[in-house]
Amino acid sequence: MQRPTFSPWTWRDPSALAGGYDHTTPSRGPVERPDGPDAPGPGTPIDLVGHRVEATDGRVGSIDEATYDTDASYLVVETGPWIFGRKVLLPAGTVARVDHLDRVVHVDRSREQVKDSPTVDPAELRQPDHRARVGEYYVESYRRG
Repeated sequence: MQRPTFSPWTWRDPSALAGGYDHTTPSRGPVERPDGPDAPGPGTPIDLVGHRVEATDGRVGSIDEATYDTDASYLVVETGPWIFGRKVLLPAGTVARVDHLDRVVHVDRSREQVKDSPTVDPAELRQPDHRARVGEYYVESYRRG
C-alpha cells in the first residue's frame, strides 16, 4: 500500500477555522464560537492574525498574516526578538490545533525547527517556487522526525 503524499499547504482540520466550530482542547473542554449578528457564519474562516503561535517546546511568535487558499494555505509568523524579529512561513499542515478562546495556534514543530526554516521573502511569498522551497523544508523535517 502506498503512503499518501503529504502536502504541507493543506489544513489538517479545516473545521477548526470555521465560524461556529466547537473546539475541544484537553484542558478547557468545549469552546463555542460566539453567536449573534457579528458572529462569522458556518464555513467562514476565523481570522488568525494576532493569534500567538506555540511550538512543541514554547512560544514562537504571533501571526502576521494567514491565508486559507485551497492547497496553498500558510501562516506568516513574526517571531519577535528570540530570532531577531524574523518572519517565518509556516505551512497550514504544521498546525496541530487552534485554541480560539486563548487565541493560540499550536504547531507540531519545535522552536529550533521554526528557527532553521527558510527566510520569508515578502516579494516572493505568493510565488509557487518560493512556497515549494519552504514546503520541501517542512516535508523533509517530517521524514527526519
